[in-house]
This record gives sequence, C-alpha cells and structure tokens, in this order.
Amino acid sequence: MAFAGRRDAPEPPDFGILKRLARDQLIYLLEQLPGKKDLFIEPDLMSPLDRIASVSILKQHEVDKLYKVDTRPAPSSSDQPHTCDFAFCLKYWGSYEMWDPAPNGARGLVLVQGEAAFAESDGVLSADIVNADKMSGRSRKYKIIFSPQKFYVCEMVLEEEGVFGDVTCDEWSFYLLPLDEDIISMELPEFFRDYFLEGDHRWINTIARALQLLNSLYGPFSRAYGIGRCAKMSYELWRDLEEESEGDGQGRTPEIGNVFLMDRDMDYVTALCSQVVYEGLVDDTFRIKCGSVDFGPDVTSSDKSIKVLLNAQDKVFSQIRNEHFSSVFGFLSQKSRNLQAQYDRRRGMDIKQMKNFVSQELKGLKQEHRLLSLHIGACESIMKKKTKQDFQEMIKAEHSLLEGFDIRESTSFIEEHIDRQVSPIESLRLMCLLSITENGLVPKDYRSLKTQYLQSYGPEHLLTFHNLKRMGLLTEQAAGETLTAVESRVSKLVTDRAAGKITDAFNSLAKKSNFRAISKKLGLIPRVDGEYDLKMPRDMAYVFSGAYIPLSCKIIEQVLERRGWQGLEEVVRLLNGNEFSVSDSAGEDNSAGDAQRVILAVFLGGCTFSEIAALRFLGKERGFKFIFLTTAITNSARMLEAMIEAKA
Repeated sequence: MAFAGRRDAPEPPDFGILKRLARDQLIYLLEQLPGKKDLFIEPDLMSPLDRIASVSILKQHEVDKLYKVDTRPAPSSSDQPHTCDFAFCLKYWGSYEMWDPAPNGARGLVLVQGEAAFAESDGVLSADIVNADKMSGRSRKYKIIFSPQKFYVCEMVLEEEGVFGDVTCDEWSFYLLPLDEDIISMELPEFFRDYFLEGDHRWINTIARALQLLNSLYGPFSRAYGIGRCAKMSYELWRDLEEESEGDGQGRTPEIGNVFLMDRDMDYVTALCSQVVYEGLVDDTFRIKCGSVDFGPDVTSSDKSIKVLLNAQDKVFSQIRNEHFSSVFGFLSQKSRNLQAQYDRRRGMDIKQMKNFVSQELKGLKQEHRLLSLHIGACESIMKKKTKQDFQEMIKAEHSLLEGFDIRESTSFIEEHIDRQVSPIESLRLMCLLSITENGLVPKDYRSLKTQYLQSYGPEHLLTFHNLKRMGLLTEQAAGETLTAVESRVSKLVTDRAAGKITDAFNSLAKKSNFRAISKKLGLIPRVDGEYDLKMPRDMAYVFSGAYIPLSCKIIEQVLERRGWQGLEEVVRLLNGNEFSVSDSAGEDNSAGDAQRVILAVFLGGCTFSEIAALRFLGKERGFKFIFLTTAITNSARMLEAMIEAKA
C-alpha cells in the first residue's frame, strides 16, 4: 500500500446499519414486556440511548413514561408498580425490567449505566429492593439486561445477596455507536482506567466482538496491523471468534480493506497536549458527549442552553472542525458575509422569484445562520476562557517540552501554574508532559513539584501521584538512568537482537517513554524555515501549531506506507513491541480497489479529536479514508480525571 500521490478518497461505508441493529434489539427486549411500561434511565445512558432510539420510537412500543434515575431510590410503601424505587443502579450498562402479574398492573423498565465494576454494594441495592417487595407482599418478576455484555461476577454478587433465584439475566449487545460518518465509539470511557491502570482484561472480549461485527458487515479485512499488548490480545481473540463462526463475511465484497489497532499507552504525549483544532478546543472547553455538546448562555447569547449535534450534517461545523483555531474566525467572518449576500438577493426579486426563494432557500439559510451564530459564540467563549488561562504561554511551554529546549524555564512555568492554583488538572497535565518527554523527572524536581502540588491542591492527591506513577505518566528519572546504563553495557556483550529482548524486559519494568529517541527516529518535530503556514498546512503537525506530529498518527502513516513494520524495528523496540502485521491473501484478492484505501483505525483507551483531524488530513493528502473506532473520545482532562477518581 505504498502512497502514490494525492487522489480522491473513497466514500465511507454506511454505518446506519449499526444503529438499526442496536435499535432492533432494544425493541425486541421492549416487546418481551407486553403492555404499557415505564422507562427509568440512568443519566450516563441518556445520550447513547437518544442516538439509538427517539422518544417517539419508544412510545410506539408502549413505553408510557420516561424517568431519569439520579440517586438510590428511597423505600416506598406505594402500591404503584412504576415508582422510582424500582431502579437498580448496577455498575454496568444494564436494564432492569419489573412487572406486576396483575392484569391491570403497570409495568416498569429501568435502563442504567455506570462504571465497569460490579461492586458488592450494587448487589445489596438489588437485594434491598427485591426483599422489600417480598416483605410488602408484592409479587413481581425481575429481569436484568446487561449491556454490552454480562459478566460472571454480576451473577455471583446476586447469588451472594440471595436474590439470584428471583431475577433473570440477559444481554443487550450494544457494542458500537456511530457518532459521525467516520467515527464509531464503543462508549467505554472506563476502559482506559480498567485496563491501563488496574490491568483488568474484562473488555477484551467486547472489543473482539465489536471487530467481529464490523468484519462481518464491512469486511473481510485483508490486512491487519497493530501495536500494543491490548491490541494484540484483542486481535488474537477476534481471529479465534472468526474461526469459530467460520468467517461470516467471507465471499462478500468488502468496504473496509485494512484495520490498524493501537493501544493508548503507545502515545500519551499526543493526548496530553493542548488541542488547537476547532473540534478539539470545543471538546476541551465544553465537553462533547456522544457527538453532541451543550452550549450555555455565554454561547447562545440568551438565558437558555442549546444542545447541538456536531457532525458532517452541520454545514458550518463540517468546514471548520479540522481547522487550526487561528483560521476559524476568518472563515466564519467570510461565511457571515456570504450569507448576508444571499439574504440581500431578495431586494431585486419579483413575486415569483420571492416565492421560490422562500420555499426553496429561506429555511436552509435560516438554519445555516443559526449554526453560524452558535459557532461564532463558541469561538468567542473559547477565546475568553483561554485568555484567562494564559493559553499562549502554556502553548509556548508545551512546545519547549516537545522540542527539548528551555526545560528549566518550562519547569518554572509549571511551578508558577501550581502556586497560582490555576487548575489541578492542567497542573497535572503539564507535569506529566514534562515527565514523559524527559523520560522521567529529576528526583529533586519530582519531590519539589509533588510537594508544591499537594500544598496547593490538597493531600488527597497522594493517591493520584501513585496512580500516575503506575501508569508511567509521572515518574522519577533515577531508575530509568540506571537501566539506560545497563542497556548500553548489555548491547556491547550480546547481539542486537538479544539486547533488544533484554531491553524490552527492562522497559516493561521501568515504563520508560523513550520519547526523545522515538521523536528523532520518526521526525516528529518538523524543521521549518520561517513561520509554519497554518492556513495551508503541509503535514499533520498543523494540529499542534506546526510544533509536533502526533506520534500515533505518524506510526500509522509509516506502517501503511511500508505495508508492515519493516524498517521500524528500532521504533518498535523503543515502544516495547507487541507489534503485528497479518495479511489475508484470500481477502486481499476479493478486495475492491476502493476498499484497500479505507482504513479502520482502532484506538484502545481513547482517541482525541486532534488525532482524528490529523489522520483526516493524511487521508485527504494520500487518497485514503480513515474510519475511527475508539473505546471512547478522550482528551487530557478525561485521562487525568480517571487517575484522580481511581481507587486504591
């Protein structure tokens, strides 16, 4: 798959079928409960469910009322079977169906979502409600439906609480949520913490089944590449599932030819950098959730908030989403003038022309004007907030860290940031970026920054530092320096291949980033004569103001260009290996030319909008279409919040 100059990218596959499959299965579950029923929805499931099934669809299947379940319901003596005390808040996506066998009894359905651990307290809550019904003489049936899958531990906890015989369990296999024409999310934000911090492998099977579903609908994939331990395990389990199912997608014309799996811990630097493309800044500032964002009064210029769906259907957003923020205001200004010119055309129209204008164009112009006003308001709000945060100074410090210059000055900036108590998350982000780019902090700096941070933000963050160290995000340099010396001695005594294996073992113990060496090998810091042209970018570095090419995207580019890992052995060693490259000759023979130019990029642990923008740029330049599958959309704040919230 050598790149052969610029050409038009193929059209993306239609992912509407994924929504229809999830909706049809949900409808099937609803219809298992005949008659009127109430729907209790845990808040975190609201947005995904809204993207799958509208209120009107739920009403068509006799859902009478909708409730949001915010807290544990208080015990109630009411005889009404659809009160909120029916909600079971288990820490998995799940739904709980409860109905009264009386002929005229109302029925209740509860959908809840939470974290990825099925805690004992959840079983107690379930038992409390079931036992309360028994004590009051109510005779009901309880059906628990877990999504995306049911785990053994769920049934074990129910059994320990003595209610397993009173409930039945099922699954809603809701693996994939299309957010846009080229983005699919598994909506598993907890995956990052569970796997990379806790070492929990429970979601590997979910990822493998998601890949199996995509392969059956849009494959077979002729080539698979990947790097990272989780990526390799997920791929191997997926292939095992394919063998068991005897290849459901074999023989059909594929729409996706290649798949690339990557672990988030292959590239923490990109996720920790401040985003400067428009979509990334909107996410950092307002938090995009399930493809939509809530714009508050500061954006809408009213006393109301508005929920806006951000995707390719938004004619304004689709043109600025991947642009560097410095170019966005100019575009919106020109767009506003063009829109005004279209409105002004009315003045010279006769009655017939005016009638055609009103019936054919006016509605679209009003919608475009509304969206334009919102995005202008969003830009103004972003500017105000970033000005308060000394954003330009922060970007300057980040670029110095990435390039390896003025490290002492950048450290002083971080210390000042901590002392001013600007933001606990931002201070942590800068400390982690310093640590990873420098392969760990000098012990003196580590102790000093840690002490200042705890004094400014509180001693409760001691556990946060422990978690960050376990992840390799914030470490001391001493151990890394010792291992580097050992590695250099080993390399003189044994062959390069053997030294590589020994070094891999050292790396896995030290969790070293090796960022400087990798950056040099792959040319991640562009050397530009003069000022980088952000309006006419020449490479993927524009997503970070021309200072840095995202490591994850550069790896994907290099592997696709080489059709494998040949020539990247040193980079692989520095990344601690677990790479793979597998081709299916039969699938490649059946693949149409367009399918070979469609690449499914799978990010395990989260993907940022900066990476999406960078790969979209690469695809446009090289005639490829990237489809993004991620466990969740992420950014630096989400990553670090997972470390703060994680328990010991």
